Amino acid sequence: MASTEQELIKLEERFWQSLVAQDADTATQLLAEPALMVSAHGAMKFDHAAYRKMATQGTQVVTAYEFSDMEVVLAGPDTAILTYGVKQTMSPRGKNQKNVQEMHDSSTWVRKDGRWQCVMHTETPVQKQAATA
Repeated sequence: MASTEQELIKLEERFWQSLVAQDADTATQLLAEPALMVSAHGAMKFDHAAYRKMATQGTQVVTAYEFSDMEVVLAGPDTAILTYGVKQTMSPRGKNQKNVQEMHDSSTWVRKDGRWQCVMHTETPVQKQAATA
């Protein structure tokens, strides 16, 4: 795998590590401003201040994650899309309850002034297949 793809995977991992560590400073360094997110909760556009509020005051926190099937597509010299599966463990903030979710995620990164930043992230819940008799 080329070094650009490896760099992008490391950046995606760094972002997820910042979620687990509840490190909004690292996360905002990796996010474009504004950035976009699309999830089961809808689409949202946010700046760094809004992200920091979500990260520090949101009701759920990521406590663990595991990537699978990571793919990187370079759409141009300064644009890349990552797609992957993620098994994420979520907990209500301040509680020991755990909820494991499996998601299909994608992130779009652009390089601006020599620095990669995530401009858009999507997550879609994995639909479990019903057992057949």
